[in-house]
Amino acid sequence: MTSGDDAIRAAAERAENTAHRNLPQFDDLPIPSDTANLREGPSLDDACLALLPLVGVWRGEGEVSYPTLDRTYRFAQQLTISHDGRPFLHHEARAWLLDDDGEVLRPAARETGWWRPRPDDTIELLLTHSTGVLELYYGSPRGQTAWELATDAVVRSVSAKEVTAAKRLYGLVNGDLGYVEERAMMGQPMTPHCSAMLRRVVG
Repeated sequence: MTSGDDAIRAAAERAENTAHRNLPQFDDLPIPSDTANLREGPSLDDACLALLPLVGVWRGEGEVSYPTLDRTYRFAQQLTISHDGRPFLHHEARAWLLDDDGEVLRPAARETGWWRPRPDDTIELLLTHSTGVLELYYGSPRGQTAWELATDAVVRSVSAKEVTAAKRLYGLVNGDLGYVEERAMMGQPMTPHCSAMLRRVVG
């Protein structure tokens, strides 16, 4: 059994090789790393060409409201849509609530998942939320710079709030990425829930 001193010594030795590293990516994997910059890394798979304008790191602000909330809240968000050369995109979004002066109140929604374009131009979007909700969206492009999706299935953990359906519309507006989301949850019908406008910071 390792003693406390041995464990501390081993941790110090590991730190010599790991202290300069942090999430989200290591650059020494024997497989292609994700890239959110189409000028770097592997080429985008042809199957993803209809989603090409989405690839990048996006940051901006939006508003969230719902009949079950006491008021409208401001939030900021970073959305990363990246790829590793295979026929899907990785989606990761992190948000944080803002006060009326734009100061950070606390971390908010997190989601991660995959955009999976199909040969018939259908788009599958699989999202997992930190709140215990898993969603499967289906949709399609609306022109070359907009994408509309709606849930086909929603799965909830026993501790998650009731969510039964959602819709999303993403679109480029003068080079920025805007989106709106509707949700049916907490006994409410499909209702506008949040929207944001994000500017490209990578890609």
